[in-house]
Amino acid sequence: MEHARLGRTGLEVSRLGLGLSETGFNLPREQTEQAARVLNDALDAGINFLDTAACYGLSEEQIGASVAHRRKEFILATKCGHFVPRGHGIDWTRDVILESIDRSLRRMKTDHVDLLQLHSCSVEVLEKGEVTRALQDVQQAGKTRFIGYSGDNANAEWAVKSGLFDTLQTSFNLVDQKARKTLFPVAKKRGMGVIVKRPIGNAVWGAAADPRPYQHNPVYTEEYFRRAQLMQKEGPLPADPGDRILLALGFTFAHPEVDVAIVGTQRPEHLRSNIEMVERRLPISALATRALHDRYDRLASEWEQRG
Repeated sequence: MEHARLGRTGLEVSRLGLGLSETGFNLPREQTEQAARVLNDALDAGINFLDTAACYGLSEEQIGASVAHRRKEFILATKCGHFVPRGHGIDWTRDVILESIDRSLRRMKTDHVDLLQLHSCSVEVLEKGEVTRALQDVQQAGKTRFIGYSGDNANAEWAVKSGLFDTLQTSFNLVDQKARKTLFPVAKKRGMGVIVKRPIGNAVWGAAADPRPYQHNPVYTEEYFRRAQLMQKEGPLPADPGDRILLALGFTFAHPEVDVAIVGTQRPEHLRSNIEMVERRLPISALATRALHDRYDRLASEWEQRG
C-alpha cells in the first residue's frame, strides 16, 4: 500500500483510507461481525487511516469493539461539533467539543486520537473562535495529536487561510472538482495535510440510475448523479479504463495534492476490490484525467462543493 506524508503532521498515511460513516449508519448492532470484518480486513491489507465522526451512528463503537486492540497499527481521525444525538441540543459550543472528545475516546477505547476535526461548521462559527480554542485545549490536554477542519466551499477556504489547522478534509472527485483550484494550492502552500472525502463520487459515473446508497440520507447522491449525466453527454471519454469505479479512483489519485482518500463501504468485497484497484491498476491514463478536467471546467461554473 502506497503511503504519503500528511502535511506538517508528519504522519505517514496509506493513500487509501477507510471512511466509516456507512458502517456506522447502515450496520445495526446485530451486524457487528460484518463491521469487524471491514475494519480488520482494511488493517490487514495495509490501510492505516480510519476516519469517523461522533455523529456517524455506531461507527466509533464499532472501532472500539473491533480494532481497539490493534490501536498501534492505525492513525485514528474523528470529528466533533454536532450535539449528539443530532437535533437534541445546540451545536458548536465549547462544552459540545469537550464532551464529544471524551465520549469518542470512551467509545473507541483509546486515550487519544491522532486527528480531531471540526465537522463542517460555518465561517461565522469559525470567526467566533470558541470551537477552535476548544480544539486547541483538547490538543494541549493530550487527547488529540493534531487538529483539522472538515468542510467545503467558503467555510473550508476560511479554515485553510486561517493557519489554525493541521489538515483539511474536503470533497473532491470527478464530478466535484472545485477544490483543485480553490483549496488544494493554498492548503499545500501552508503545509496542511489534505484528506479527500467522497473520492469516487458516490459511484454515480456510468450508473444507469441514481444509486442513492445512504439509507439515512436518500437524496445524498442526487446532485452528483445530475452532474455525471451532463458530463457524460459530451461523448465517450478518451482512454476510459472501462471500469467506472477505477476511473473515479484513478481520477482522484491522479492529483498529488491528495495525501489520503477515504472510501467508505459496509461490504468486505467492495473493500477488497478498492484495495486491488489502488494497488494494482493505477494510475489511469492522463488523457482521461485531462478530459474530465476539461468537461468539468466547461460545465461547472455554478457547481458548489457538496458537503
